[in-house]
Amino acid sequence: MCGINGIIGNTQASSQDLAKLIHKMNSLIYHRGPDDDGFYHDNNVYMAMRRLSIIDLSTGKQPISNDDNSITIVFNGEIYNYKTLRSKLESEGVHFTTKSDTEVILRLYEKYGTSSFKMLDGMYAFSIHDTKLNKVYIARDFFGEKPLYYTQTGNNFLWASELKSIVSVLPTKPNLSKQGLNLYFKLTYIPAPFSIYQDIFKLEANHFIEYDVTNKSYQINKINHLVNNHSDLSFNEAKLKLHDLLMKSIESRSVSDVPLGTFLSGGVDSSIISLGLSKLIDSKIDTFSIGFEKASFDETDKSRLVAKLINSNHHEFVLKESDIISDIDSVLLNFDEPFADSSALPTYLVSKLTRQYVKVALTGDGGDEVFGGYNKYYMGKLNTQYTQYVPKFLHHSFKPVLKKLLSTKDDNRGKRFKLKKFVDAVDYSGNNYWNIISLGFQNTAMLLSSDYSSTNLFSQYSKEIANPKNIHDFREVDRRMSLEGDMLVKVDRTSMLNSLECRSPFLNKSLWEFSNGLPENFLINKWEKKHILKEAFKHEFPDDFLNKSKKGFVVPVGDWLRQGLKDELKSYVEDNILDKQNIFNKNYIKNLVNDHISGKRDSSYQIWTFYTFQKWYLNIYSKL
Repeated sequence: MCGINGIIGNTQASSQDLAKLIHKMNSLIYHRGPDDDGFYHDNNVYMAMRRLSIIDLSTGKQPISNDDNSITIVFNGEIYNYKTLRSKLESEGVHFTTKSDTEVILRLYEKYGTSSFKMLDGMYAFSIHDTKLNKVYIARDFFGEKPLYYTQTGNNFLWASELKSIVSVLPTKPNLSKQGLNLYFKLTYIPAPFSIYQDIFKLEANHFIEYDVTNKSYQINKINHLVNNHSDLSFNEAKLKLHDLLMKSIESRSVSDVPLGTFLSGGVDSSIISLGLSKLIDSKIDTFSIGFEKASFDETDKSRLVAKLINSNHHEFVLKESDIISDIDSVLLNFDEPFADSSALPTYLVSKLTRQYVKVALTGDGGDEVFGGYNKYYMGKLNTQYTQYVPKFLHHSFKPVLKKLLSTKDDNRGKRFKLKKFVDAVDYSGNNYWNIISLGFQNTAMLLSSDYSSTNLFSQYSKEIANPKNIHDFREVDRRMSLEGDMLVKVDRTSMLNSLECRSPFLNKSLWEFSNGLPENFLINKWEKKHILKEAFKHEFPDDFLNKSKKGFVVPVGDWLRQGLKDELKSYVEDNILDKQNIFNKNYIKNLVNDHISGKRDSSYQIWTFYTFQKWYLNIYSKL
């Protein structure tokens, strides 16, 4: 686990100048790899990395080159099938000088070229310089677990694991991206390929950049994978197959030369992962959970039950508002761009607690996307039925009444919140699922000034899925957008800020392909989400445990914005700030904030999205 940086410089830049830039970029991601660093340059290609040592502690130093030094790699992540791939290569006569997974990628590329990328099962971002071809290849993993930003500025091409590394060495302050800005306020995060900055992009998951150093040009290619269809399996056969695949995935992600544990929230996904790991390791495992002072948000009783069941060394931390206030700047600003998933705060704190005991943690991330665990999948299916039976004019006539009846002054995401979300998202023209995933401002044109508002926000994503209408469509949208842009960003930045490596056994290409080939009713059966996953493991838990409701990492940001964060929030809507920014429709946002603070109307998630943007803008962007 590391972070990487790279520069392909123009012919006018001196090697001394470029060396200074790459060292500066690398120094800004020390937290991603405090154990070691490494640098490489050949003519005008510079690469660097920081290392958090997990596997092959003694000989895994990077960069790594092949025998004649014609191919060199820097790598961030873990390859979980590296031992299998290494055995294959050794049987073909390939010689290794280290025991690291980094060298496996290098040797695979040396033998098979870019077609080797599809063989990798893991989380990664890496760059390879091939001096014989005079090309640099920069790749990102299937789900986008590891981040990768890039930009072309003049004749210089830069890439990095974190946005701060690129921004710090740009010759001029970058402009805001109108598309990125609108996506942020619509979704509460910015999915690839966009960032908050114009002309700085995120490499999409499951893609690689091919940069021709001679021509100073590049193209982006998709990594193609073989897809297996499992639709011919009976439910019982599929259930057994799933159990076997997931246990193998847990085993592959437990390979480590340092101690590891699990995040245990008590939900279906983290409980199954924790139980699976406990069966694979002889000694007691360590489990970690976060609780909340506010009773309606606290679910530590569920995690304690699982910890007792698997006999783990359980560690628990109760989150107080004062804990958040003291760490909020360091957490939110480390994302380098506005990011409004409030569950990042408890994720940071559980990572901080966990790092005191272990260096690697397994998580349940991805279980909902892979096996159909979200309420929004219900909403998507219900929209089809609803719009068939309820005429459009009738829906629009009683929609205002329903919204008023369902409004609440509490930011708890209960049944009223979900029903209101469904009413807001109902659409008769095929845009329903795009509405459902928009957790921020449904209409950014009301929020943003005419200089910044934009339309057709989802055109980049709807090219492949124009009208998402079934569970598999919804899951694919989530894989490309919310998983890559939200869930995995949250875990990567908060865990790496604590120099902790997080691994998710659910994020496995084989599991994704397996679930994609199943009938929809295997995933959601009537009203039971993650049906096949629960059936595959229910015999290992107390009766009906896996059917208990779970809130997730929900935190009471609405309360905080009315209390401990109120003064800061009010300062963000002062006329002098809003006038100077000229980003927002001033009256609209001031009224929204004042109504929330007074308790007249609850707009917790919209206000939190605004609050995190202003914190980023005033503390980072305005100071560039």
